Amino acid sequence: MTTAQIRIPNKLIPVFQGSADVRGAHGGRGSAKTRTFAMMSAVKAYQWSQEGRRGIILVARQHLNSLDDSSMEEIKQAIESEPWLSEHFDIGEKYIRTSDGNVEYKFAGLDRNLSSIKSKSHILLCWIDEAEPVTESAWVTLIPTIREEDSELWVTWNPERDGSPVDKRFRKTADPLYRVAEMNWRDNPKFPAKLQREKARDEENRPEQVDHIWEGGYKTVIEGAYYSAQLLKAKQEHRVGAVAPDELLTYKAFADIGGTGRRSDNFVFWMAQFVGKQILATNHYEVQGQPIASHLKWLRDGKYTPENTTIWLPHDGDTNDKVFDINYQSAFKKAGYACEIVPNQGAGAASERVEVSRRVFPNVWIDETKCDAGIKALAWYHEKKDEQRSIGLGPDHDWSSHSADAFGMMCLVYEQQGSKAKPMADPYKSWRRHG
Repeated sequence: MTTAQIRIPNKLIPVFQGSADVRGAHGGRGSAKTRTFAMMSAVKAYQWSQEGRRGIILVARQHLNSLDDSSMEEIKQAIESEPWLSEHFDIGEKYIRTSDGNVEYKFAGLDRNLSSIKSKSHILLCWIDEAEPVTESAWVTLIPTIREEDSELWVTWNPERDGSPVDKRFRKTADPLYRVAEMNWRDNPKFPAKLQREKARDEENRPEQVDHIWEGGYKTVIEGAYYSAQLLKAKQEHRVGAVAPDELLTYKAFADIGGTGRRSDNFVFWMAQFVGKQILATNHYEVQGQPIASHLKWLRDGKYTPENTTIWLPHDGDTNDKVFDINYQSAFKKAGYACEIVPNQGAGAASERVEVSRRVFPNVWIDETKCDAGIKALAWYHEKKDEQRSIGLGPDHDWSSHSADAFGMMCLVYEQQGSKAKPMADPYKSWRRHG
């Protein structure tokens, strides 16, 4: 009896060994994960066909407008690359099935076909490729449809967001029947020269994107983000790390105000000290829908007291909250805090804050741990585009804009008034001592 052999990347061998409910891989470009899963799906189809099993292999993505958007071509190429395998398949322009007709591939988009997928029977294998954008509701609906006793779910994706549904379900789990590996370009023994050249170009021209595109990291910097270059340089110069505040100096709390409604904007504090020519961003706070009392509690718990902290509010800081009919300025003053209002800069204020922040950024030191959420917001903050006309529409008001606006106000105040605080020899001394 002749035994056929399939060569796959070493890191994927344990993924396909033994029994599993879920097999998967996540990582960057050029890792061979899609080609390997395409090949192994054909191997499974061949095995089931030989056993006389009948059923379908469902290959889906969140968005699938046509077969051109599917993994069909990848599967065809994988089958045709192995002569012993290709002789057992019937491959047409719009279909793939085993020669005996027992096992057939079906392709679907979850956003449009989820209801019809629920009615499909005899799903032997469901492979979700490019699974990052698949919603939690889609997973809840899809998974019960894979109900054959030894049927499996396969998942492959390039990570974008920490905590996305696919990330939480299949990466951050210790389930022993979930066999999932990380695969990146260096794990592909046949990493092609063309991709090597593309990777080198990205390292040269888009260094802030390399970790996400090639190393499988989360998408922490969106293409075209206002502060991508500034953040990259700050990290290279070790200005992002464990920043030690000067306990003898006062704090400035720069706020972007939200509200207490369920759909209100987020409330943000950047805690900073102006030390000579430097801004030490020592802490960051962001919540949604909480009353002013919650913000005051966070200040007191962090030992940011009226004696050592001044609060800076945007121009609408004296506007009353819609639920509690009290304005932020009066509430903070009632709690004993000195409170300053930054005047309205008028039309184009958001874009002006971006330009000021870019100028000031070389003087900013940011605590990497306490300001993690703020750093992510700065890395994401970007211009809204009119794709049809290819023009910019100014800063996009999304989840990142609240922290970015407060950061911009901090830089604006710094540039307008400068700092009269005493110089500090080394604001990064704690990081250097322990790093």
